[in-house]
Amino acid sequence: MNNLNIKDLDHLGIVAGIIDEMGLVEIIDEEVGTHPQEKLSVGTIVKAMILNCLGCINAPLYLLSEFFKGKALEYLLGEGIKAEDLNDDKLGRSLDKVFGVGVKNRFTKIVLKAAAIFGIEQKSKHLDSTSMSVQGKYKERIEDEEDEQTKAIKIKFGYSRDKRPDLKQFMLNMICSGDGGVPLFMQLGDGNESDKKVFPQIIKDCQERGSSGFAVEDV
Repeated sequence: MNNLNIKDLDHLGIVAGIIDEMGLVEIIDEEVGTHPQEKLSVGTIVKAMILNCLGCINAPLYLLSEFFKGKALEYLLGEGIKAEDLNDDKLGRSLDKVFGVGVKNRFTKIVLKAAAIFGIEQKSKHLDSTSMSVQGKYKERIEDEEDEQTKAIKIKFGYSRDKRPDLKQFMLNMICSGDGGVPLFMQLGDGNESDKKVFPQIIKDCQERGSSGFAVEDV
């Protein structure tokens, strides 16, 4: 009897198929760029991170290669790709490249394409925010060294939605579709930013892109 080489696919095969149908890898690679000598494109790295996050038991990024050991990587990510190719240096460089082209606009482009493919109605949308508490020390960003596209958020004390005023935080603003609550827009903000100040600009920006029908919460 020939030796059998058995590898796991699990539900990740379905997730990978949906990612492929959305064209997520191609969108990211088009924006970030590719190199003919690289084995893994940035889009493929992002796909691997998503599969890790949606696994039954996910792993921190520095253990991503361990997460994919024993899995059918060639079916999930592409021919010739091995678990050891997903090292933390490659992941870090890929995240830097995505950040460099602007996460917010890339996210919106991807989800709007996905919404069109899967028939998500966008007649009504909900805009809301929440605070994300953090621990530890954070340096202040240097304003003069950053442009609007890539500037870092400020970790600050502010109004805490999770009742932790003792912790610094950052804000997460999100627009979801009225049909199924699918995220259509995502933006991080400083920990002390005000909804009343930020929401009107978010709505204005989205309306200029042709979106309307907002329901605003917690203003």
